[in-house]
Amino acid sequence: MTKRLTEVAKKAGVSEATVSRVLNGRDGVSEATRTAVLTALDVLGYERPTKLRGERARLVGLVLPELQNPIFPALAEVVTGSLAQRGFTPALCARTIGGVSEMDYVEMLLDHQVSGVIFAGGSYALADARHDHYRRLTDRGLPVVLVNAGVDELGFPRVSTDDAVAVEQAYGHLRSLGHDRIGMVLGPEGHVPSRRKLDAMAQAAGWGDDRAYVERSSFSMEGARVAATKLVERGVTGIVCASDVLALGAIRAARRLGRVVPTDVSVVGFDDSAFMTCTDPPLTTVRQPIETMGQAAVDLLVTQIEGAGVLHDELLFEPELVVRGSTAPAPGR
Repeated sequence: MTKRLTEVAKKAGVSEATVSRVLNGRDGVSEATRTAVLTALDVLGYERPTKLRGERARLVGLVLPELQNPIFPALAEVVTGSLAQRGFTPALCARTIGGVSEMDYVEMLLDHQVSGVIFAGGSYALADARHDHYRRLTDRGLPVVLVNAGVDELGFPRVSTDDAVAVEQAYGHLRSLGHDRIGMVLGPEGHVPSRRKLDAMAQAAGWGDDRAYVERSSFSMEGARVAATKLVERGVTGIVCASDVLALGAIRAARRLGRVVPTDVSVVGFDDSAFMTCTDPPLTTVRQPIETMGQAAVDLLVTQIEGAGVLHDELLFEPELVVRGSTAPAPGR
């Protein structure tokens, strides 16, 4: 019983005494706190007291593209914890290859009458993908928040990392090390955040129509290895990648070509996901402020659910360059 009180109190962000009052049906607890405690009880898998079982917590969907990239579990931890503290039960929906699609998850969430949905890394970020299921949410008037850039016409509130600043930081770092042949490994052609990164690089590097130092890839190490191999063979000594996973693929590509990272080729990632300090070499990367963004996404969603007006402008959050061992002065410097 003591362990349960401690865990629920920590999850709900309240004292153990408050949890005890809620579970025993005593007065002196606000409705919001009471709901947060019951939600924490549900999330942790504890059974509610008999007299409280008829009260269902409010449900919010969190739809992620996958959980293999460590950045998405990190976001899920922030969002689910924040939702529980605000009195909502998070429903985590992670897509898998050949599994349930984002469209199918939307239908399932609608069937369960969710209060709102937060999306991260969905097809809203692909300009040439189908977006019909998002319009279903619009037609229902359901509160929605998107994490990171999406196509403009959907009109949902968005919480994004400033891709232009991220590229400026990565490019500026490599230039300060003497690199003048800097390439990019980006996501697919229609991927909106990758488009933004490319536009920023073109402006920073003064590129015209020539995109000889740009390669596209799926967001996988295997795809990145193929893309980065082409760049290294063209003489690139610095590579800016659209994710940490792509950066790890680029390091693998350089090594298979007999190059040493960072002596021959420097690599910069994007995300600063878990374990990037443990790679060989530790990865220089641009950190997304995941905790701040996750909290902001929940705040925007809850504001909509409560009926308050929400600006549909995109909120841009400043990234931070984290310098580790995968970058070094250009060869010959």
